[in-house]
Amino acid sequence: MNQHVTEVLLALGLEDRMVGTAYLDDAILPEFQAAYTAIPVLADQYPALEVLLAAQPDFVYGGFRSAFSEDSGRTRAALAENGANSFLSTEYCADGPVTLETVYADLRAIGAIFGVPERAEALVAEMQAQIDAVSAQLPADEPLRVFVYDSGEDAPFTAGGNGIANAMITLAGGANSFADLADEFGEVSWEAVIARDPEVILIFDYGDTSAEQKRTFLLSNPALAGVSAIQNERFVVLPLSSVVAGVRNAAAVEQVARALYPEAFE
Repeated sequence: MNQHVTEVLLALGLEDRMVGTAYLDDAILPEFQAAYTAIPVLADQYPALEVLLAAQPDFVYGGFRSAFSEDSGRTRAALAENGANSFLSTEYCADGPVTLETVYADLRAIGAIFGVPERAEALVAEMQAQIDAVSAQLPADEPLRVFVYDSGEDAPFTAGGNGIANAMITLAGGANSFADLADEFGEVSWEAVIARDPEVILIFDYGDTSAEQKRTFLLSNPALAGVSAIQNERFVVLPLSSVVAGVRNAAAVEQVARALYPEAFE
């Protein structure tokens, strides 16, 4: 349940163990599309508990806290009562900041659970090699100030210091404008955004409002006219699946780094 953890299982070659999946935010990565199409989709968003149990899972892997919600009855306790163990992405279990090491730990844990630890180690090594290659090319400059715009018009919803997005911005040579927000995400004020004067705005692309609509809103907001990123029209766009803990993170770090420092990657 949730795209980023579906892609973890597919990246580990576990499609033959998957009795169902649910809740895409974006298009499945092309390299996983063929395997994905063979897996039953239990619901466009979250399946009802009865639908989930009808697939007779031994194990349920959730990407967000909402995968196991009290309101739906789809709790981890209810699953356990019906013979299904569960696993929630550590990004939503951690007490402190989530890093790439947190992602690697989850990959290794899933690899161990499914008896494919060597596949997990190979995937970790591939991701780390991409991160190392980016680090080697970054300039030794003061990090560019990056504001994450997730959503919100009256008040912006942004990435705080505890989520993987914060770690990714740092690895890409940026500084998250709201790294001092002690949560994965949170609401701030436009006044705070203006005061911190971001040089680049990272837009999360998902949901009913497109990235282009978000960009247009930011550019047309007169209160933001003096912000450096707005004046220079410096935006980076990433799909939601790239900015939650999963197999896309290393590639997304490279994408952000190339946008922040294009001259370093020429």
